[in-house]
Amino acid sequence: MGRIVVSENVSLDGVVEDPTGEEGFKHGGWFEQFGERDREAWAKVEFAEALGAAAVLLGRRSDEYFGTRWSSRGGEWADRLNSLPKYVVSSTLVHPAWTNATVLKGDVVGEVSKLKRELDGEIVVYASRPLVQTLMEHDLVDELRLMVYPVVLGAGERLFGDTSDKKPLRLLDARTVGDGLAYLTYELVREA
Repeated sequence: MGRIVVSENVSLDGVVEDPTGEEGFKHGGWFEQFGERDREAWAKVEFAEALGAAAVLLGRRSDEYFGTRWSSRGGEWADRLNSLPKYVVSSTLVHPAWTNATVLKGDVVGEVSKLKRELDGEIVVYASRPLVQTLMEHDLVDELRLMVYPVVLGAGERLFGDTSDKKPLRLLDARTVGDGLAYLTYELVREA
């Protein structure tokens, strides 16, 4: 059975919007404002995660973003990401931008639940904020991996939105990455 692992870069106040500054958000570009040691250490963590993944799950906008950036890249990390099977949740997309991608249409909860039953291993979700919120609301997320950047933005789209009920988590690991990034790993606590 597959496990949904949400892997996100977030500000200290939970903002995930425009980390690279390409979307025009007034506080965008926060991902790039940290030192080389942080970026190198972050890349090692992300590469290791890609090596452990069985598949990638994305929303349409994240497929467009990652597909246009990674499909033409080479190297071990790019080769690994490009070779992984990808599943893109969308009601409108016909041709995904990223390689090896299948579009999941219709009922998101049903399609992702089916995917979890059919695949073994980690199904990693990158970015895809609206998808993450839907998966959290329907208790489909098994693990959260948050790379927390030491900046408070005070505005912007946050990773978590309103939920119908609280979502208890258990801390599995906390460590420093580079000079100042915090890497937090949580599992969702299921009701007995």
